[in-house]
Amino acid sequence: MPTAESKQYIDLEEKYGAHNYHPLPVVLSRGKGCYVWDVDGKMYFDFLSAYSAVNQGHSHPKIVTALNTQAETLCLTSRAFYNDALGPYEKYMHDYFGYDKILPMNTGAEAVETALKLTRKWGYQKKGIPEDEAIIVACEGNFHGRTVTIVSLSTDPEARAGYGPYTPGIEVVPYNDVTALSSIFEEKGASIAGFLVEPIQGEAGVIVPDEGYLKGCYDLCKAYDILFIADEIQTGIGRTGRVLCCDHEGVRPDIVILGKALSGGVLPVSAVLADDEVMLTIQPGQHGSTFGGFPLACKVATAALEVVREEKLAEKADRLGNIFRDELKKIKSPFIRQVRGKGLLNAIVVAPYNGKEAWDLCMKMAENGLLAKPTHGHIIRFAPPLVITEEELREAIAIIKESVTSLE
Repeated sequence: MPTAESKQYIDLEEKYGAHNYHPLPVVLSRGKGCYVWDVDGKMYFDFLSAYSAVNQGHSHPKIVTALNTQAETLCLTSRAFYNDALGPYEKYMHDYFGYDKILPMNTGAEAVETALKLTRKWGYQKKGIPEDEAIIVACEGNFHGRTVTIVSLSTDPEARAGYGPYTPGIEVVPYNDVTALSSIFEEKGASIAGFLVEPIQGEAGVIVPDEGYLKGCYDLCKAYDILFIADEIQTGIGRTGRVLCCDHEGVRPDIVILGKALSGGVLPVSAVLADDEVMLTIQPGQHGSTFGGFPLACKVATAALEVVREEKLAEKADRLGNIFRDELKKIKSPFIRQVRGKGLLNAIVVAPYNGKEAWDLCMKMAENGLLAKPTHGHIIRFAPPLVITEEELREAIAIIKESVTSLE
């Protein structure tokens, strides 16, 4: 039960805020590294990392310094003028990821929308698809954001219901099924501009596809002259043990979508990466954002990516992720049906037992000092900041084990 101090903040949100989330009853007021503290001063391991936005840890000093320094100089110009931060940031992104161009945006959903617009433009201008006939293929179980077009891609009734009419020009195939993708390409390939996929489906419950799935899909895209679009908003920036999750299979997407940890959780920053053939299909005035590429974001994102490289966070996620999964698989409990993941993006599938479910386990873990959240009712995602040490990770694993055992 929340304390009196916590309850006053919860009550304010309940009364004055939209009821579009169902948070754990914990009110946080401070964060540092892999830890957060509530308004009563209790410390927790953060095992959600703001849905992998805080890969570099809460309030990383290098990122905060970049934020403060630039905020005292120049925050926003809009793209009506040049500024002295955007060009260097764009070159840094080119050098870091190896794409000709970056189109900077703010939120993940904006970046996905940008990628969809680029894909349609490319389809008409480069592939020669007749106007208004371009198709984009997505996967069942996807989560790419909350706009009307993006929920038109969704198969989740919670995300989709009540928002129609839906955007046309969309086809959905099963995830982790190269044969299904091949079939729709064979049937409608001439009109298909792009295939949008999460390398691991995060919101669906950390669904890791079979090895070779991404490469198989990529090869099909090449064979049918279709853009391979990777939504790396949650899986990118070191989270799965590589800079990009697609790197596990040596796949270089035609379009990469980044967000979340691109700013280390300090402010909304997203980006779309592509080569000139795709990116230059959009001309001045055809797409943009007042805050897209604003000086503050450029400096913060550069610092956030420097932290990932300097502290070898991708390599760390790879090593610690193996430890985490190995230890969780040792837990013999009727609660735990499956452990899965890659790097430090992991999940357990929880079987209801003794009247207790995933929510109850999350409440017990919070009581014991670790925060995680269920998705789809029966899956708990574990994604700590990548700065966590092995010692801290093992302490957190002990909390998970204790919490599971105490509910049996």
